Amino acid sequence: LVKRLKATDIAIIDHPDLDQVSAASLLETKIEAVINVSSFSTGRYPNTGPLLLKTAGVYLIDRVGPGIFERLADGDSIKIEQGKIFKDGKVVAKGTVLNLAMIEEQAETARESISLELEKFAINTLDYLKKEREIAFKTPDVPPVKTKFTGRHSLVVVRGYDYKADLKTLRSYIKEMKPILIAVDGGADALLEAGHRPHIIIGDMDSVTDKALKSGAEIVVHAYTNGNAPGKKRIDDLGLKCHIFKAACTSEDLAMLLAYEKGTELIVAVGTHGHLVEFLDKGREGMASTFLVRLKVGDRLVDAKGVNQLYHASPRFSYLLILILAALTTFSVVIIKTPVVRLYLSTLMVKLRLIIGF
Repeated sequence: LVKRLKATDIAIIDHPDLDQVSAASLLETKIEAVINVSSFSTGRYPNTGPLLLKTAGVYLIDRVGPGIFERLADGDSIKIEQGKIFKDGKVVAKGTVLNLAMIEEQAETARESISLELEKFAINTLDYLKKEREIAFKTPDVPPVKTKFTGRHSLVVVRGYDYKADLKTLRSYIKEMKPILIAVDGGADALLEAGHRPHIIIGDMDSVTDKALKSGAEIVVHAYTNGNAPGKKRIDDLGLKCHIFKAACTSEDLAMLLAYEKGTELIVAVGTHGHLVEFLDKGREGMASTFLVRLKVGDRLVDAKGVNQLYHASPRFSYLLILILAALTTFSVVIIKTPVVRLYLSTLMVKLRLIIGF
């Protein structure tokens, strides 16, 4: 839905604990106000989405309640004043206007309770490890994709923190190594924006555009272990073909499994989720499948998350000076070796000698 927003629009969302990736997507639309039916921060953990929006100057109204969806529709003109939302001069909803101090206070309170959330996360992870342990040891029923992986690298692109910046940093790697480009849902749009066409799109198909789905990539729909694949209906409605991949893991884990089982030489991951806040942002109560999949793919995996912060190459002045001198030297040699130029220079020297009296 974010893809439909314009700078003149006001976004009305129902998103408790707004995560950083969603906030960044909202910022890209240049909108100036966001109204949340739920709480931007419930205090469960220190999510950074509302802080990102507010720092950029976005007007935030918190907890207006679900009734607003019954009173407003897409395209309605509304007025916002001191936390109240007006339509045709009447108040249709009201909430709390968030300022920077309030958001920072909420974040500080959430940090104090993070230990409890960590304990719940660890327990949930251990519980699911018992149920999902077959991921690490059993060969899954991999779909028969046409893309050939043997002897090639695979680049898995996920909509995570700084994934676009990391992808930009890897453009030389992509150009030189020509890896298999595997996009997890919305990662396909990031690849297209960067000038690359994904070979495979894998996921629930809930955050990828129709344009990306129609780009010619093979489509692999993530299904539950019972065979239910909610994303297949969208693919069918678009008249496209797809494969079904059943597994009890996240879509990004599934992408790594696909590449691994198909014999890829190396898996390079961008935007994947690795720490507690990222998993909670994603709505995951544990990381069992991620732990097991990374345990399985082992040394074939290179996590390129944050690579854009690792090193920024900049030309040194000495290198530029050498380049300029080399160009001038080459230019001078070419001029001197040209007969016409040599004749002109000889004539010029004779004139100079006559002028100064030699």
